[in-house]
Amino acid sequence: MTQSRTLDDRYGRTARDLRVSLTDRCNLRCTYCMPADGLEWMPTEQALTDEETIRLIRLAVESLGIRQVRFTGGEPLLRKSLEQIVAATKRMRIDATPTPPTTALTTNALGLARRATALADAGLDRINVSLDTTSPDLFTRLTRRDRIHDVFAGIDAALAAGLTPVKVNAVVMPGVNEDGILDLVDFALDKGLQLRFIEQMPLGPRENWRRSDMVTATDILARVEERYALSPAESPRGSAPAALWNITDGTRSGTLGVIASVTHPFCGACDRTRLTTDGAVRSCLFSSTADEVSLRDLMRAGASDDELADAWAQAMWLKKPGHGIDDEGFLQPERLMSEIGG
Repeated sequence: MTQSRTLDDRYGRTARDLRVSLTDRCNLRCTYCMPADGLEWMPTEQALTDEETIRLIRLAVESLGIRQVRFTGGEPLLRKSLEQIVAATKRMRIDATPTPPTTALTTNALGLARRATALADAGLDRINVSLDTTSPDLFTRLTRRDRIHDVFAGIDAALAAGLTPVKVNAVVMPGVNEDGILDLVDFALDKGLQLRFIEQMPLGPRENWRRSDMVTATDILARVEERYALSPAESPRGSAPAALWNITDGTRSGTLGVIASVTHPFCGACDRTRLTTDGAVRSCLFSSTADEVSLRDLMRAGASDDELADAWAQAMWLKKPGHGIDDEGFLQPERLMSEIGG
């Protein structure tokens, strides 16, 4: 039995939230995420197998203090064994207690209508859907696919399956979808969704992001206040990335989140660790590949659970104090967002 420990770093943070990228493949081609002709996908033999993935998740949950596991991609619904991986995760117990980890999924929702019930039955607790516009025409231009009605169907299926709260993540881009902010709010309030606006970060094609052009959290809130009344939510933010607001127009009400990763970074409270599709630990979304530690290579060389735990803990101990986007020497990660996992 591997000795229980936690994933601490030199700045007093402890990782409790594991993001697992189950594939680098995606069935959309979002303009801010990847080129129009897609990327060269990772060869299958380089990706973690189901058994390897489950082994590392079990190590994280049962020996390293992880309390929440979120499955990401690429598009995680493209992993045919997703339900089996979710079910195996939900059978795990945190630090030998009776408590299983919380499980969540970040998805574009294509195909979710067919699988929401099975995912809920497997033990999935919550779901986040990436949706940057409610306009069919703009969705097609942004994603290079005419599939918005499949996304809407997936959201409805997630609600029906009880995968609540269903959250919608929207990246706000200058001159692209900022005029649709209020439409997204209307859509979320009508359906009882929790909307999260996200400042655009430098994680896609390098020519697509300029710090001086970005739509900030302040800009987003000002646009929302043109129609709605906002007040700070009473619940503490903790290590969550979104600053929460109560929102109402007098007849409808809900919760709105704004993730200001660039203008108001939350690095000081970050509690995340990440596993890439090919089994590398990333201590930060903006880590360089030089900072990654390959648990896959260690596993395939015969490493014990104790040796894997030591390597994981060492990778997290060296986590930097912040992402450094505003530093003069900031370099965008070599991997794109679809390769890292959300």
